[in-house]
Amino acid sequence: MPQSGANPVAIQQPLSLGDVRLYLATSAMVLGNLLLPYAVHRVPDGGRIFLPIFFFTLIAGWRFGMMAGLLTGLLSPLANHVLTGMPPVPALQSIMVQSALLGALASVAAAHRRKLSLPILALVVLLHQALILLPQLLQSGVNPVLATLELRLPGLLFQIFGGFGLLWFMGRHLPSQRPTRVG
Repeated sequence: MPQSGANPVAIQQPLSLGDVRLYLATSAMVLGNLLLPYAVHRVPDGGRIFLPIFFFTLIAGWRFGMMAGLLTGLLSPLANHVLTGMPPVPALQSIMVQSALLGALASVAAAHRRKLSLPILALVVLLHQALILLPQLLQSGVNPVLATLELRLPGLLFQIFGGFGLLWFMGRHLPSQRPTRVG
């Protein structure tokens, strides 16, 4: 239960490697990153438009800290590839790095900000896109990058507004507990 006057949405709950909740949270986030792409890939080009593999990685990093963000970011694309063949082998390593980067960025922003902020969450999502599109910008120029951003706009908006909504809900409705040690 939050202390009097405390905002449960305001505090990131970073989980350490020795905390069993890290593995439970990461498992839940990876499962989300399996189910959301499964649903989205029913739409033609759904993966490229909605970027579903990144959604729960953003949530994991913001809510549960660096370890959860990195683990979710690395394990989600790998689990998706093993179970569905997506992302394909040539893109797998790149998607894993991109996903882990988002988990790390979200974690750092949440730890620094110490409360849920729509503008900061949007900044994290946009910074992530800028970093992963930088090679395309350097190689192909501005027009292909703008076309990619236009294609991804629905997914970016979903990450920002859907992510904010889910994080707000989690902050209000998921209890914070003391660490539970493994072993």
